[in-house]
Amino acid sequence: MTAQQRIRLARRHAALSQAQLAEAVGVQRSAVSHWEAPEGKNPSVKHLREVALVTGVQFEWLATGRGEMGTSRETVLDSVAAADALLVDDVLEQRLLRAFRESPVRARLALVEIVEELAQQRTGRLRAGSQRGGRAQGVE
Repeated sequence: MTAQQRIRLARRHAALSQAQLAEAVGVQRSAVSHWEAPEGKNPSVKHLREVALVTGVQFEWLATGRGEMGTSRETVLDSVAAADALLVDDVLEQRLLRAFRESPVRARLALVEIVEELAQQRTGRLRAGSQRGGRAQGVE
């Protein structure tokens, strides 16, 4: 079975139209059509991952044809929306979280300290988990 056939099968198994899958993955419907065409283009790894999550199939099966089509309970739990900050309702909080996650590890502490300092200036109180002197507790 080709990658194109697996994408089509996964979409149909999830009872989604090409337009619905495209919307869920964040692409145009024509992209899904191209992915499913016999000589079609392969989606990026990011889009393939999204297709697997949206349709409820194993990423490895979708990408390679190996393994089982359906997802295990562990895979379902690992893909809870919190991993993509979808449980955050505030758009600004999502932007802040995205910027934090995309920052180099060494810059993260500085970002936290800056936000804590701004919050302290606004409220006049120290944030929980912080102390004067700039270093967060428990972080070396």
